[in-house]
Amino acid sequence: MAQRIDVKDLNIFYGDFRAVADVEMAVEPRSVTAFIGPSGCGKSTFLRTLNRMHEVIPGAHVQGSVAMDGVDLYGSDIDPVAVRRQVGMVFQRPNPFPTMSIAENVLAGIKLNNKRISKGDAQDVVEASLRGANLWNEVKDRLNRPGSGLSGGQQQRLCIARAIAVKPQVLLMDEPCSALDPISTLAIEDLIAELKSDYTIVIVTHNMQQAARVSDRTAFFNLAATGEPGRLVEIDDTATIFSSPRVQATEDYISGRFG
Repeated sequence: MAQRIDVKDLNIFYGDFRAVADVEMAVEPRSVTAFIGPSGCGKSTFLRTLNRMHEVIPGAHVQGSVAMDGVDLYGSDIDPVAVRRQVGMVFQRPNPFPTMSIAENVLAGIKLNNKRISKGDAQDVVEASLRGANLWNEVKDRLNRPGSGLSGGQQQRLCIARAIAVKPQVLLMDEPCSALDPISTLAIEDLIAELKSDYTIVIVTHNMQQAARVSDRTAFFNLAATGEPGRLVEIDDTATIFSSPRVQATEDYISGRFG
């Protein structure tokens, strides 16, 4: 199910402005890769290119290639909607559909993709997805109540259940814990550790301790100055990045000297 992602010579533009420059990396399957770096260095912008969400902004485009299992996701014959089915996204703030029940939220992606599903199969998908997001036992007796009535941490796990219901191969998470309390954050981190056995996971975080706790590999992004494009400085095993990075700027950022 999980797939490797290979990025080569990737440059990301908003109109004529190059926001991210010359990124090359491999994201390994069934692992967690964390993106760290100061605000404005292009972490979230780069994350969005991995499922072509970047393209929804007028004038935004990329040069280079993002390949999954050897297939260039930016190929002329590739449907961006199909890419987003394979590469799911969880955003910074929980965003369940407020007028939908918990069960309807889980099934939203399937229905948006115009997939017909029987009532029995729908119930199975809801239970399997909520179990996969470690939420089933907390909500199984109120599946028809609005998803917006859950706590913040539960809402974020509902969004993860919604993402995995369509059976993606990759999960992208853009600071998924930044709006959550410490207990909810721990629940999401535990969930990430479980999900990586089935999915390729990429997470953007400003929390150094979180990157050290949840990721197998860490990529450090930086920019030379305001107005300059963000660049990948280095990527390595997380233990190496946090103990003996190759680049001085990485050590300076991790130790809090800037950022």
